[in-house]
Amino acid sequence: MERGTVQVRLFARFRDAIGAESVAVPLPGSRTALALRRQLNELYPDLGGLLQHSAIAVNGEFADDETPVTPNDEVALLPPVSGG
Repeated sequence: MERGTVQVRLFARFRDAIGAESVAVPLPGSRTALALRRQLNELYPDLGGLLQHSAIAVNGEFADDETPVTPNDEVALLPPVSGG
């Protein structure tokens, strides 16, 4: 993996929409969960609405916008769950 690239595991609707279990996402500049979300939105604009309501987990913990993200982290993109 190139420097500044984060491997993101995909689940549920993301996996189906992108057709892969994970994607490599370059993170130039700021390396936070918010920067990752923005970069994903640029790479996959059709998923923008879904991305906006999804959670990002870094190393097994839900991340807020300011959570740092490095290439060595385990990162997952989790779509919202509905049910009742």
